[in-house]
Amino acid sequence: MAGDSLLSERRADGSAWITLNRPEVHNAFDDRLIVELTAALSNLGADDAVRAVVLTGSGRSFSAGADLNWMRRSSTYGEAENMADARALAILMKTLHELPKPTVARVNGAALGGGAGLVACCDIAVASADARFGTTEVRLGLIPAVIGPYVVAAIGLRQARRLMLTGERIAAAEAARIGLVHDVVPPERLDAAVAALLEDLLKGGPGALAAVKRLLRDLTGRPIDVELVDDTARRIAALRTTAEAQEGVAAFLAKRQPVWLS
Repeated sequence: MAGDSLLSERRADGSAWITLNRPEVHNAFDDRLIVELTAALSNLGADDAVRAVVLTGSGRSFSAGADLNWMRRSSTYGEAENMADARALAILMKTLHELPKPTVARVNGAALGGGAGLVACCDIAVASADARFGTTEVRLGLIPAVIGPYVVAAIGLRQARRLMLTGERIAAAEAARIGLVHDVVPPERLDAAVAALLEDLLKGGPGALAAVKRLLRDLTGRPIDVELVDDTARRIAALRTTAEAQEGVAAFLAKRQPVWLS
């Protein structure tokens, strides 16, 4: 599933861990890693045995964003090749954002540029207290284009204006304050914090978790009108009749664990 630059591990609890494994360049991604990570995510998203996905980095960094050697090489591409190369990164971000499984960013260190984009694409982000964040593209004469929609969705337009225009780096506590990450913990507590999140996530029905992710995407930006009211009513009505929902209610009433926890 993964090459040397990407490690993938299935764990007994039903979670899958993906580790960006280029510590010598702070887990910066190039065209090869983008292809590998997109494929790994797609495979995990389609695997019913996988209940949740954790994304992290090896070494001292989560991800420093784009590999500058790759960026230098891509600047020599023709128009069609350049567009295809950029689109591959956009597809990676969309794949992570729309994965039909809960995703957790375990931010063990710096998350810059596209690395911050990966954090924003994940459903939940937990950061080590010594992690740093930034959308630093303008300092290279570039823009945070393909990560922009996800960063804005995570922190709002007002905060995104400052981060994207200044290119400044912010501490983990500030990233939590503006909504880029949910929790900040001491480095030695990072794994315990992720484990606690996974324990809660895995209590949910797999189909319900996927449906929540679809619901959240579909609700974004929509007015609360008759059409939306009917849409949400149709969703819950349809889910009530599923085997998963019937099992969940029966297990609760019988004071036992549902089958997805047994």
